[in-house]
Amino acid sequence: MSDISHLTPLLAIETSCDDTACAILDAHGALLGESVLSQEDHAALGGVVPELAARAHLKALPELVELTLQRAGLELEDIALFAATTGPGLIGGLIVGSSYAKGLAMACGKPFMGINHIEGHILTPRLPAVLRPDETAPAFPYLALLVSGGHCQCITVEDTGQYRRLGGTIDDSAGEAFDKVAKMLGLGWPGGPALEKLAREGDPQAYSLPRPLKGRPGCDFSFSGLKTAVARHIEPYGREALPRQVAADLAASFQQAVTDVMADRILNALALAPQVTSLVVAGGVAANSVLRQRLEEIASQHGITFLAPPLRLCTDNAAMIGWAALERLKQGEVPDDITLAPRPRWPLSERQPYRPQATQETSSTGHSSLMEPSV
Repeated sequence: MSDISHLTPLLAIETSCDDTACAILDAHGALLGESVLSQEDHAALGGVVPELAARAHLKALPELVELTLQRAGLELEDIALFAATTGPGLIGGLIVGSSYAKGLAMACGKPFMGINHIEGHILTPRLPAVLRPDETAPAFPYLALLVSGGHCQCITVEDTGQYRRLGGTIDDSAGEAFDKVAKMLGLGWPGGPALEKLAREGDPQAYSLPRPLKGRPGCDFSFSGLKTAVARHIEPYGREALPRQVAADLAASFQQAVTDVMADRILNALALAPQVTSLVVAGGVAANSVLRQRLEEIASQHGITFLAPPLRLCTDNAAMIGWAALERLKQGEVPDDITLAPRPRWPLSERQPYRPQATQETSSTGHSSLMEPSV
């Protein structure tokens, strides 16, 4: 492990979607200061509007960074390194956040590091701030289930920077399905927490909903058909408001279907990676208590540890970005060049950051060989 004391404290920025976040960490991963601002303007529009999100990030960042410094008891000049989410995500937000961090780095004469958003999520369970006094960080290798509004993947985390993707969604992510079903049920946006609350009033066996890909080999996910099935049960009511009990039963049945699919996929993943020592879950949907309980049961049955971040660190946050930077620095990696370009798609399989023209290989068709589909 490299000595990184000269590169801390570090300040991290996360702006990949609709949460503007900033965090400051020391060399041991202690959270010295943290601030998160959730954008509320999207609720009335039923989903995140990328242009509005980017503008909101730009407006919020100066004050948010200053607030985080105050909470840490530090001045900007005390920061030794600046990190930011550089992909994947909404390109407008990525440009705003990474550009702001680069600007601070240049102004202070300090290095910059670009971080993969997915890597931040799957390394979060190792962040000291998420561990209870009786817990220890999961040892490598461990199995990570990332379930959020934009991602749904099973990944074997063999070491920092060494990841094996076992499966992912072939259509909607789990978080996207939760939000869309919640909207159908008249619950507004974001819908995950509201749907879980309503589901407590319902019967999870009230409606027979499909379990896409359940029982099939592999660890891929599909939620589009499940979402459509819920819509068909709502159709007979036309423009009328759903009766409360009907909505609650549909919410509970949908939540149970998603949980059953997740459990099936994780059992397959554990069979493919019997060497893992822990099962961890991360991402916004990891806050769902029914899913957490089912995954904890599976981990117990397999004699491995189950870990999940506290609810506030399940959703997008800057602490996970700062921690991913620390993990990489400890391996001896050097901070990135200031020309590192943000990108909306950045598969974990691409260990080296994407850079503009100078190092970008171009195929005979004229298309960049790096711009493959996101994982």
